[in-house]
Amino acid sequence: MICTYECTFCVTCVETVLHGRCPNCGGNFTKRPIRPPEKLIKHPAATTRKHKPEGCHAAAAASGA
Repeated sequence: MICTYECTFCVTCVETVLHGRCPNCGGNFTKRPIRPPEKLIKHPAATTRKHKPEGCHAAAAASGA
C-alpha cells in the first residue's frame, strides 16, 4: 500500500496496525500502482530500500495512529 508521499507498507500493517493512516504524513493509503514494463527500461524501480527496523508498531505509536 502507498500514500501520496510514496511511503509504502504491507497490507497487513496498513489494516491492522496503522488502521489506514500513514504514520509519516497522516494521509490514507491506496494499492501501489504497477509501472508498465516499457517504462521500467527508462525509469527502473529503486534498488535501495528505506527500512525502519523498529517496524510499523513503533511508527504507529509515535504518530498516534
